[in-house]
Amino acid sequence: MNYIKTLLYLWQLKRNEKKTVEEISSLQTKKLKRLLHYAYKHSAYYRNSFERAGITAEMIDSTPISAFPVMDKSVLMSQFEEIITVPNITQEEIRNFDERVTTNKKLFKDRYHIVHSSGSTGIPKYFVYDKNAWNSMLLGIIRGALWNMSMSQIIKFLAQGPRIIYIAATDGRYGGAMAVGDGIDGVGAKQIYLDINTPLDEWISTVKEFKPNMIIGYPSAVKILAELVEKGDLDLKVLRIVTCGEPLGASLRKYIKGVFDANVINFYGASESLSLGVESSPKEGMLLFDDMNIIEIQNGEMYLTCLYNFVQPLIRYRLSDQLTLKAPNAESRYPFTRAVGLLGRNEDILWFQDGNGKQEFLHPLAVEGFCIEGFRDYQFRQISPDTFEMLVEVSDHTLQENVQSEVLWQMRDILRGKGLDYVQFYVKFVSEILPEPKTGKKRLILTDTEVTR
Repeated sequence: MNYIKTLLYLWQLKRNEKKTVEEISSLQTKKLKRLLHYAYKHSAYYRNSFERAGITAEMIDSTPISAFPVMDKSVLMSQFEEIITVPNITQEEIRNFDERVTTNKKLFKDRYHIVHSSGSTGIPKYFVYDKNAWNSMLLGIIRGALWNMSMSQIIKFLAQGPRIIYIAATDGRYGGAMAVGDGIDGVGAKQIYLDINTPLDEWISTVKEFKPNMIIGYPSAVKILAELVEKGDLDLKVLRIVTCGEPLGASLRKYIKGVFDANVINFYGASESLSLGVESSPKEGMLLFDDMNIIEIQNGEMYLTCLYNFVQPLIRYRLSDQLTLKAPNAESRYPFTRAVGLLGRNEDILWFQDGNGKQEFLHPLAVEGFCIEGFRDYQFRQISPDTFEMLVEVSDHTLQENVQSEVLWQMRDILRGKGLDYVQFYVKFVSEILPEPKTGKKRLILTDTEVTR
């Protein structure tokens, strides 16, 4: 999309922010019915799965979404060719293309954007976007990055010439890197990528030369940049910060906002749908883009229906993220569902067992609300079925005693509420918590043999 079209379509999308809850629900239903009919007609997998569930083409419009079958990553991989709605695309072809063509700007068959997500198994899962789906997603990302700005403010901001630096893993077909690059191109901004694994000396020289006034990246990567500013290695005047790819805790948000004195926007996306939601304040919570997706929570499981991708429809697709939904009310600024509570993967869970064999879990993001002076970042290391360490990074070593006291008190309260009084835990201070070199993201849980600095 060129600059003028991007602004026009962005204006149209932003109009949804002013609609009523009923109007958004009606729009969502309209898009869902179109997607369901399209998938039934063009996807062998969905046609068969719908009919096995007793849903014919004539019944689609009158059947609630909760009655449609669910799917997960294993189905996506085993039934890939049957799910895709366009001919002559195979998973093997995409894998060969991904291995052969290293630049993420190159389109598969000159038509399709390919995003890969390896997850914990290391086996790539591929997500296919055509031009329409990709552009729809980009508009959602641009809207999120410029959240809480009117169109006149956006035009004024863009006229100032944004210089955007993106800090994350950039050496593959990662959806975030690809989408951010194309989105920046669409609004005519200048950009530069900074891979998370680049040596710090190169970070400093690159940032000094480029002089960014907007930062996008993993929270753990933005934290490193903030530390360089705080140490005096860099001097930046930043207008806006967009974090993505990892959970953003209250303490880290406060630290980043304090160092840069800039708005911090937390963006929520996944390879399955790169535009899911946005958070501009912890109090308001994560707002989900109901005009682009449907997110359901049933029996603790999260299901995603992406309403804009017709090439590879994902209908009631199980994601491992954990969250609780809250409908907008009269006090809400926007007509969108809020995601409250945890926003992380259920793989990142600590499981404990008492002497009688009873199991209970603790999610590391339960402490994301800790707002303690000097408390900057954290990780967990599970030592045994009833013991863990909490690794803590502080901004000032003189505050360690107070941080330790507060963390111990608040953590005991959380454990007590979970019935985990028997669990032993320790606070260990470390000089720095860094992202994992391979992925560029901070892991929430380390094994008992892994170390940090």
